[in-house]
Parts: sequence; structure tokens; C-alpha cells
Amino acid sequence: MTDSSNELTKKKEELKDKGHISSSRELGDEQRVRVLSPGMLVVKRFIRNRLAIIGLVIISFMFLFSFLGGILSPYDETQVFKHIGTMSKEYASVTHNEVYRFTGVQDSNYTGAAHSQFVLARNAGRDSFSHGEDEYYISEEANDLYRVFTSIPIATILNFRGVMSVNPMEGESIPPELEATAKLTLDNREAQFLLEGEVYTIRQSGREYILGRTEPVAVESKYIIDPAEADADIDYEFAYESEIAFRAGNVDSFEAGGIKYQIEREENLGVIYREDGGNMEEYAIISRLSIQPISQDVFLTVDFKKALSNAIENRERSFLFPDLQGNEKEYELSRLNNVYTVKTETETHLISIHEQPSWEHWLGTDKHGMDVLTRLMYGGRISLTIGFIVVLLESILGIIMGGLAGYFGKWVDMLIMRIVDVFNCIPFLPLLIILGAVMDQLEVAPQLRIYFLMLILGLMSWPGIARMVRGQILSLREQEFMLAAEATGISVSRRIFKHLIPNVIPQLIVFATMGLGSVILYESTLSFLGLGVKFPLASWGNIISGVSTAYEMTNFWFVWIPAGMLILLTVLGFNFVGDGLRDAFDPKMKR
Repeated sequence: MTDSSNELTKKKEELKDKGHISSSRELGDEQRVRVLSPGMLVVKRFIRNRLAIIGLVIISFMFLFSFLGGILSPYDETQVFKHIGTMSKEYASVTHNEVYRFTGVQDSNYTGAAHSQFVLARNAGRDSFSHGEDEYYISEEANDLYRVFTSIPIATILNFRGVMSVNPMEGESIPPELEATAKLTLDNREAQFLLEGEVYTIRQSGREYILGRTEPVAVESKYIIDPAEADADIDYEFAYESEIAFRAGNVDSFEAGGIKYQIEREENLGVIYREDGGNMEEYAIISRLSIQPISQDVFLTVDFKKALSNAIENRERSFLFPDLQGNEKEYELSRLNNVYTVKTETETHLISIHEQPSWEHWLGTDKHGMDVLTRLMYGGRISLTIGFIVVLLESILGIIMGGLAGYFGKWVDMLIMRIVDVFNCIPFLPLLIILGAVMDQLEVAPQLRIYFLMLILGLMSWPGIARMVRGQILSLREQEFMLAAEATGISVSRRIFKHLIPNVIPQLIVFATMGLGSVILYESTLSFLGLGVKFPLASWGNIISGVSTAYEMTNFWFVWIPAGMLILLTVLGFNFVGDGLRDAFDPKMKR
């Protein structure tokens, strides 16, 4: 037994010396390759292709960058970054008032609708107007200053052939002076008269006349009275008395509601002070200037309005006014027609738009104030996910349709191939643009839009794979192993998907790998055109589309160049891998 084993060992040594048995452990050893499996041969050929390895490294990096980078990034995809800065903002607006404004008596029925009727009556030169069931009378007190009254009936006047009789209403008494003045006014065919400071009206009602005593309901004026405090009450009596005193020129004080007021006149305005326990405090300002803050949160003080009015009067382009902290602040004035706009530098939270790359934002921020690097990571997720799902969908459809056409042939093959021809005749990119526009019109949500986009791309891309699978199966179905499978009684589905399709997988892998780059390009193109993935979701295509002007392209390169480079490298990587797999699966390649 020992002798036979020794002889066997000697024979092995002789064969090894002659080169028939390999002692090398290297994968590239010529004799070792002869005993490798077909799969190992494919792996060896793929590894020997340097471009394929480079492509594999690029794709691996893209997956780590997109899926792992988004997890490690300290920012969210849609996080907007802000900073505190100063910007010139509109603070107030000023117009020279040319319209009538009213101040009504408390609890009166005089509203904006009645005010509109007053304007119409004033423009028509009438001294009365009606609104609803109420009759109103206009009394001109001064230039562009009117009081509006309503009349309360106090008596009826009968006029029979020049003989007049005045009959008081129940509970009313008519003094002789009032009766005589009323008869004289009626003889003169006038509608109203003034007696002892009160206005009376006469109007016809059928065969008799109604004598009425008026009560004021509103004052109409082009002057504006702004209170010094937001909660100050500007009532009818104050508005009327203050304007009469201000227009008088030689009157420095007046009384309204039992309270004494004083007026301090400026160039084109007056400041009204109220007596309060011997002290004078600012109460209101009266002028023809309508000074309004831009923001409802801002209240303009009397001193600010005085400074603004003086600047307008002196035609200054800017003026200084202290802020709440006492610091002098500059306000700029600009004029458009009769409207002045007041602007000032205001501290506010500003969006960090197009910030240059820094340690905080390695690739800067975009026009929405979002971190570009983080959006590139999340955009890679969408682009790669769309690519793989579309390729998977089109591969499934292509394998099924191509497998049935290639195996059954005859009318099945003809029907499926005509369907393929119909799909090939459809203009692919224009159809995607049309469907994207339809989704825009229907306002499809961005999250749901992605699924529609993947479905459309998958349904439109399967004919190429179906043709390839059909051609391979037409060749394979005549091979001996398929005849043997048919002879053993294996079912049709098992013959197609167990024996035929696995032999097509190598070519299918190559086709799908190279198709991934095309799908990513399609998605990027649609997103660039605004018809693909919509904001706020990110994709490499819509990141580039965010840079839409030549100024942005030249000054904010850090937004669009990285996204373009990622698309370029990803497509190039898939093409390198596809070329490597094609060469590795080619049996004619040298070992």
C-alpha cells in the first residue's frame, strides 16, 4: 500500500514538472483558468477591464453619497437658512389727499354707502341726497368742509291760496320767529334756512310741507386727523371743532366734549394738544397728507409725521429721525406721481440666498436659501431610484412580452411585434413633455408626480428589451437542451422562465445597465424643463433648472456645476460598467 502511494506521488511530481498540473494560486494563471466556472470567467474578465472597475467605483460612490450622505448630513432637504441683516424696506407711504373722508356721529346710520351718495350729490352741486329711507342735507362750512344733517319733522305747513298755517307735531312747539322764518323761506321757495345757529329744512309731501329740525350726522372733509395714540377717539365734535379752529388761522385753542385743546401750526399741518391736569400732551395731527405705515404692526408717531411732512415740504430726499433706542436713523424719500414712499434700512431675518461655499455650507446655498450639498444628496436618491425602478419595470415587461413572442412565434409574435412597432412610433420626449404639462395643469402633488413619472418612463421603454429577449429566445429555442426539455414534458412556463430566460440574463444585465444612464438623463431633462420632479423635492435636473439666467450661471457656479458633474459621472459610470459586462459575457473574448 505504501509503495503504490509513493508511485502516485512520483507521477504527480512528474506531471507537475511537465506543466500539466498548476501549482499557482493566482487567478490569472493560464492552467487554473481552464478549470474555472463560467461565472468566475465573467468575473475575471470584468475585473481585468479597468474602465469597468472605475465605473463600479463611481456608481458605488454615488450610492454612498446619495443614500448614506443624506443620513449623515446635519441639514434637511428643504431646510431654509436665514440670517439677521439689514435691508431697505418700505416703511410708510404718503399721498396728498384729494378725496372726502367722513367722521360720523356715534350711533348714526351714516355709513360708507351714504358717503358715496354725498360725493355724487357734491359733484352734481345738490344740497341734499337720500340713502335708503333717510334724507340728508349738506351744509358747506368752509372750502372742502361740509356737514351732513338729517331732518326730524317738527311741524306741517299748509299753503292755501297764499295763506299759510303752521301746525306743530305732537310734543313740539313752534316759536313765532321760527314760524315767520319758515313762511318766508317757503315764499322764496328755498329748502333750508338757518335760525339761531340751527338749520331747518322744508320739503314737500303731497299737498303739504314738512318743517324739520336738522341734526348733524357726519362731517365731510379732505383734511385728515390722525390720533397721536392708537386708541385715541376722534369723534364728530372733535373733528369739526378742530378743523374750524385750524382753518381760522388766528385761533389757537378750541373746546370739544368739555375738554380744551390747543393747536400748534407747522408749514402744512397742525399738532393738537389736549389739556390734562395742567399739562399739554399730544393728541392728534391734522393735515392734507395721508401718511400710512406699510405694516399694520407699525404706529407712526406725531413727531415722525412732522419730520416727514417737513421733509416733503422742503423737497428733501432723506431725513433723520431717532428710533426707539434714540439712535438717529435715516429715511429715504422717493416720489412717483403724487405718492411718496418712505424707505429705511431695517434689521430683519433674511434668507441666505446664493451664499458662497463656506465651512458651514460646503457648496453654498441656492436661490431658496437651501444647502446645495444636502439637496444634491437627496436629489441623487430620487434620480437613482427613478433609474432603477424604471429599468426594473421595463425589464419585467420586456422579458414577458419578448419571451412570449420568441417562444410561441406565429400570430403571437406578429401581434406583440406590432405593439412594439406602435410604441416605437410614439415620439418619446414630446409625449413626456405633454404628460408633464398635463400634471402641471392638474396640480399633481410632487410626491405623487414621481410615481407617475416612473410609470410613464417604464411603460414607454420596454419595447427595446422585448426585441432583444425575442431575438435571443428565437435562437435558443432550437437548441438541443430545449428539445430535450420539451421531450420530457416540462410545462411551457417552466421552459420559458426556467431554461430560456436565464440564458438571456447576461445580455439583459448589459442592456439594463447601459439603460440606467439613459433613464437618469431623461429624468434630468424633464426636471430641467420643469416637467419632472417638482420643488421642494430635489433632483439633479431641477437643481440645474433653478439656475435660469446668464447672471446666475456665471456668478453662482457652485449651484449647477456640481449637479451637472454628478449626472455626467453617474451616466459615465453606468456606461463603463455596461461596456465591461458586455465584454465579460462575450465568449469570444480572450481568456
